[in-house]
Amino acid sequence: MKSFSFKKLDAFAAGSSGGNPAGMISLASLSDISPAEMQQIARELRGLVNEVGFVCRTGPDRLALRYYSAEREVLFCGHATIAILYDMLAGNDDLRQLPAIRFDTASSSLVAENRIRDEQAVFISSPDPIFSSQVPGTNGIAAALGCRPDAISGTLPPAVINAGLQTLLLPIAGLEAILAVRPDEAVLKTFCEQASLDIVTLFTNETARPESGWRSRVFAPRFGYLEDPATGSGNAALGHYLLQHRLWHGSPLTVEQNGDRQRPNIVRLMAESDGATTPRVFIGGSAVCRIEGRYLLEGQD
Repeated sequence: MKSFSFKKLDAFAAGSSGGNPAGMISLASLSDISPAEMQQIARELRGLVNEVGFVCRTGPDRLALRYYSAEREVLFCGHATIAILYDMLAGNDDLRQLPAIRFDTASSSLVAENRIRDEQAVFISSPDPIFSSQVPGTNGIAAALGCRPDAISGTLPPAVINAGLQTLLLPIAGLEAILAVRPDEAVLKTFCEQASLDIVTLFTNETARPESGWRSRVFAPRFGYLEDPATGSGNAALGHYLLQHRLWHGSPLTVEQNGDRQRPNIVRLMAESDGATTPRVFIGGSAVCRIEGRYLLEGQD
């Protein structure tokens, strides 16, 4: 039997919003655990957390991260990264003093800005975006979501952008329409598999909170659950969409997310650019630790 340091963290939790649960397994080295064991832990934690992040320090200001959902490995998980880095930066004396740290995922080397002292948040960079020319038709999208085609906004086009995960961005015609979407998990999962999509991000500029710029909802049935209540990669893709369509210029932006009108989770975005490359979108938030202890992993025959 193996024993690991474990925390259950709620990313983006604030006020009455519940945030998005993530598991954190702290390691001395990634070699301390196998991919099969990571998958086993994530599968056993199904229902308690949406993803589990496995983290170790690889230098004074550098970390390595791997992510798993109950179904499979996840190349980048924004909410788990926010939760883990916030917890580590706030709780470790040597890390707390650093203005920024680097972290390496299975696919990218990224940076996290430490703004806990002034803003009670960490901001993590998302992977460089990949814009796809293959976008499903709106009738097929509407059928997969179980909504009427006229719920999809006719003023902006759907798009597929990968900012960590292959994401379908779908503009929705208003707050009532986005809150009314109730897809069938199996139907939407089949659609995502056939279209080679990881997640679906719905968005509208009609919000419940006047200080919010956009409302989003993110569906992720391929990872073993229907809806993600507060998402890093899905909102990073939204940020790149807004930049592409000149609906945002990179200044601090608040996105409210989930299907609850009055108690949305709050995700913060900002973008930085050197003028020569595609702007880098940062996702900002905090986290709350709900459970702390040891995770006992029994081997499988």
